[in-house]
Amino acid sequence: MKIKNRELSYAEVMALPQEKHMQPKRPDLFFRTLLTVLGAPDLKATDFSLETEGMEKLGRGEPALFLMNHSSFIDLKIAGSVLYPRPFNIICTSDGFVGKKGLMRNLGCIPTRKFITDTTLVRDMIYAVRTLHDSILMYPEASYTFDGTATPLPDSLGKLLKLLNVPVVMIRTDGAFLRDPLYNMLQLRKVKVSAAMRYILSPEEIREKSPAELNDIPKELFTFDNFRSQQEKGIRVTELFRADGLNRVLYKCPQCGTEGQMLGKGTRLSCACCGKSWELTETGFLKADDGVDIFDHIPDWYAWERDCVRKELLDGTYRLDVPVLVRMLVDSKCLYTVGEGRLTHGLEGFHLTGCGGQLDYVHTPSMSYSLYSDYYWYELGDMICIGDSRALYYCFPLEGGDIVAKTRLAAEELYKIKKPR
Repeated sequence: MKIKNRELSYAEVMALPQEKHMQPKRPDLFFRTLLTVLGAPDLKATDFSLETEGMEKLGRGEPALFLMNHSSFIDLKIAGSVLYPRPFNIICTSDGFVGKKGLMRNLGCIPTRKFITDTTLVRDMIYAVRTLHDSILMYPEASYTFDGTATPLPDSLGKLLKLLNVPVVMIRTDGAFLRDPLYNMLQLRKVKVSAAMRYILSPEEIREKSPAELNDIPKELFTFDNFRSQQEKGIRVTELFRADGLNRVLYKCPQCGTEGQMLGKGTRLSCACCGKSWELTETGFLKADDGVDIFDHIPDWYAWERDCVRKELLDGTYRLDVPVLVRMLVDSKCLYTVGEGRLTHGLEGFHLTGCGGQLDYVHTPSMSYSLYSDYYWYELGDMICIGDSRALYYCFPLEGGDIVAKTRLAAEELYKIKKPR
């Protein structure tokens, strides 16, 4: 999938008029059917199946909030199938509207900017359930998982459940990550995919509980480990490209400690600095050639990298400083390439400069509890996105190796360190 792109100067982009806000639109039956039909081939190819629990409690025409874990692009196809013909609005990232605003609105999509306080989004969701009487599909993790485990949920989720005051249903997928992990560059594997849909909260239960108590329920349910599940069930991923790009997640060698020298290719992961290498087995284990695995489980390795980043933050040694190509989003017409800049990240947050001195943007640690970052984003490259309600800055590193995962870990840990108690 690609995105419409245009070159403009920074000044020209900032002079563009801001788009007028449009309230959510109920998708009519044609577009609901279209979403279902377009997703059918992939669901058939994965032998998709669904289990339900407590769904008899939800009335046919009763609006609800559907919370779904986010593993790969097939998630939306699953939702389109299991919710049909129920009308629902989809919370999606604003860059998804670029070049196709009309289609996205007709599909019921509501745009938002990831990990940025968005009061307009809350008003749009309230309008959807109370005025349109639509359900809402929301991915509370907001970004795809890097290592196959759950990503942070916003602390404001409990307050949102209170405001909406509609039944809450969870849709949890199994196999979607193994079929198309983000690091693997859109190469699909032959894996069965299934989902479980469970009614978890009624409006009465929501009114009885505090926002903090409501926060805990989704957080507990959004705890999973796709690689562990694969290992326990003996699911085999036999494709010979299964380790391609794994260095994007496992960027730091646990033997020599070098960063940015890992290479995932074929079925193997290796360190160019010390020479240690591993095989990613068909059942999802890492097996070292020398018999000393250190980590044989990818999420354990990723958790160690998180601990390393947190230590760097606490002792003041963490620092990101890289040249980047900057693209901007200010409307749904186009993504605008404005030139090169420099992105730094440290204890005071992000600082992006460039475009002949015109661009100077600061993003403090408390502004975002996580970071919108992605691999092979719209086939343009690995990127880091920061910004505010006026503009989003998509930064594509020009050097420095695999820094996207570490930067996201650093942003999440820095938020925990800096946020007020």
